Amino acid sequence: MKRIFFCYLFILLNHLSSSAQLSQTVRGVVQDKASNAPIAFANVVLLNTTPLLGTTTDAEGNFLIANVPVGRYDLKASFLGYEETIVRELLVISAKQAIVNVGMKEAAQTLGDVIITPHINKGQALNSMATVSARMLSVEEAKRYAGGFDDPARLASAFAGVAGNTDINGIIVRGNAPKYLQWKMEGVEIPNPNHFGDLKTFGGGVLTGLSSQMLANSDFSTGAFPAEYNNALSGVFDISMRKGNNMHREHTFQVGVIGIDASSEGAFRRGCQSSYLFNYRNSTLALLAPLLPQDAGSIKYQDLSFKLHFPTQKAGVFSVWGIGLRDGATSKVRTDSTKWVYKEDKQQNDITQYTGAAGFNHKFFPNQNTYVSITLATTITDNLWNTQALNRERVLQPYSKISATNQNYIVSAFVNKKISPRHTNKTGILLTGMTYRMLLNKSLAAEQSPTEIVNTDGFSSVVSAYSSSAIDLTPSLTMNAGINAQQFTLNKHYTVEPRLGFKQKLNENQAVGIAYGLHSRLEKINYYFNNSLATGEKAVNKDLDFTKAHHFVLSYDYTISPLLHLRVEPYLQELYDVPVMADSSFSFINMQNDWFFAEKLQNTGKGRNYGIDFTLEKFISNGYYYLLTASVFAAKYKGGDGVWRDTRFNRNFVFNFLMGKEWKVGKNKQNLLSVNGRVGYQGGNRYSPINQLASEQMQDVVYDETKAFSQQSASVLNVYLTVNYKINKAKSSREISLKILNLTGQPDFYGYKYNLKESRIDKDASVTVVPSLSYKIEF
Repeated sequence: MKRIFFCYLFILLNHLSSSAQLSQTVRGVVQDKASNAPIAFANVVLLNTTPLLGTTTDAEGNFLIANVPVGRYDLKASFLGYEETIVRELLVISAKQAIVNVGMKEAAQTLGDVIITPHINKGQALNSMATVSARMLSVEEAKRYAGGFDDPARLASAFAGVAGNTDINGIIVRGNAPKYLQWKMEGVEIPNPNHFGDLKTFGGGVLTGLSSQMLANSDFSTGAFPAEYNNALSGVFDISMRKGNNMHREHTFQVGVIGIDASSEGAFRRGCQSSYLFNYRNSTLALLAPLLPQDAGSIKYQDLSFKLHFPTQKAGVFSVWGIGLRDGATSKVRTDSTKWVYKEDKQQNDITQYTGAAGFNHKFFPNQNTYVSITLATTITDNLWNTQALNRERVLQPYSKISATNQNYIVSAFVNKKISPRHTNKTGILLTGMTYRMLLNKSLAAEQSPTEIVNTDGFSSVVSAYSSSAIDLTPSLTMNAGINAQQFTLNKHYTVEPRLGFKQKLNENQAVGIAYGLHSRLEKINYYFNNSLATGEKAVNKDLDFTKAHHFVLSYDYTISPLLHLRVEPYLQELYDVPVMADSSFSFINMQNDWFFAEKLQNTGKGRNYGIDFTLEKFISNGYYYLLTASVFAAKYKGGDGVWRDTRFNRNFVFNFLMGKEWKVGKNKQNLLSVNGRVGYQGGNRYSPINQLASEQMQDVVYDETKAFSQQSASVLNVYLTVNYKINKAKSSREISLKILNLTGQPDFYGYKYNLKESRIDKDASVTVVPSLSYKIEF
């Protein structure tokens, strides 16, 4: 029977293959990377073609190469006085035009200087003011890499210095908590953009609401960020949306085990330069029940994202963008007392979440070397989580409630000026108005009415300004220098944060870098207004200061060959002003998901993260690629008792090996079969030992916090697999995909829970194996 099935599948796939040679258009724009000014008459060629296919840009920097056979190419742009730029791994399919934006750097060397090798976009940050610890995240990688699951957050866990779990996609950067990562979209900070975000881990969720259909290439930074970034402590995910195709209307529809996904893009009318792009996803996620409260009766999510792009002749470019997520889950109480194993079995949960962001941007060019960008945006999160529990009479009564609505109003403006070929400056301001309405309560003992933890509404703001410069001190030495300042008006606390980095090219293949930055981040707004259960005081943490960190990073880059690159980065992070409890091991460094924390804090805690990251990457050639990343690190903290300990997130090591192979198949070798794998091996989660006697008395897990996080769970080996078969036809492309997360069924360990039925303590570990079979058509 199996043999008949596979024979039928082979015949079907070959029947879908087209016998005609298929081609598509490659087009885009070439710009000065510093000023965004178009570069006219630049040469653009596709390197892997015989005869060579190419063209020159027009007066507006636009180029178009027609009749390019489907396949994968490297694109090179060159122009007198500029460094050559190579865009790697450009995939051309029959259904959609391949659109490429190429940024070129003006050469600062004088006649007689050595020729600088081409600038390669792969593995380097789009932001030219990032000296170290940053790389571009390619949308095509998110689709192709095993374990990526079309989710940029999950893809990032394969990068050096990053750890994560299978069931949630919280990003642990260099031993820091996921909540310390900043998400940005179109230049402004947005809330955690994950479905069911902040349930199990602050900063994480199940799947991102950021569809790969919408995203342009973006930057991911893990330390010593440029001065334009404020309110970020561990890392920055700086995401950009691409603009829709303004020449052709193109559509994508995908159906799979997880749900449906539909997107469309094109010009508003024929001949119009303006364009639209939107994507909608809807899913019922029965597979994800283990990640949410037990016995989830209903698990649903949907998201919508869009971008409207309006270029003008003289007034610059206008754009409107947005993203919205809606999540819902319920879990029903177990009425049969014989099935009461854990306290959650006697609880009923109703969860509704809304997350959104929308913005309006105007970008204009006062002159050839200057552009100004102004953004008005708003973001919102609305969390409602009601929990009821059965009392002795088996009647549901309130147990806890999270009702938190946060809406921000943002004004962002900056001026980017290319002062000379050697010097570019970016100076801006950021104003964030924060409105909030929160009610949090929880029952502190069985049969007891909930105690109020937070009950507040109001308005606060964060005011920030920055200036940053990239200066070529010599043809081989670059300096990035800047400063960021911000103030939190709720309590008048402020920070002034210098940033400085140098990068020296040793020769045409090697470079070293060094960077320093002072960085800071606010806590979730509810913690500033929590009441103290110990003293009865109201809003005891209103004067809480920023948590701050000094970042020190060294880097070594070696281009072993045009297709093989090595990067090594040792680093040290010194955290201070961390919120802690006096005379306690407690520290906010280890905060994972406690909405109901209710004690007084003080900014006397410290932290220290240090380690070394390795990345060895081979770009695609002859149909195969690989990426090897390794991180060895330590993450320590000092609580209110003055004792240094391991943090919750100190996993000590993370290793990842990704590899993939593509085969051209079909009569004219125009279809693409790819097999991609990933093996990850990392240290286990940290936890505190159990106080056995206290746990038996309380019938709940009680940890010995005098030995906080002194234990570590077993190391975890995860295997991921992605198999894609892309079929190119005359006016459409189809793709059949099988993506499997955690192929070997390794558990994620979160601690322990008390077994009421057996009067014992059980491990709290979840095993999540997610197989996703999908069919996608692009036309």
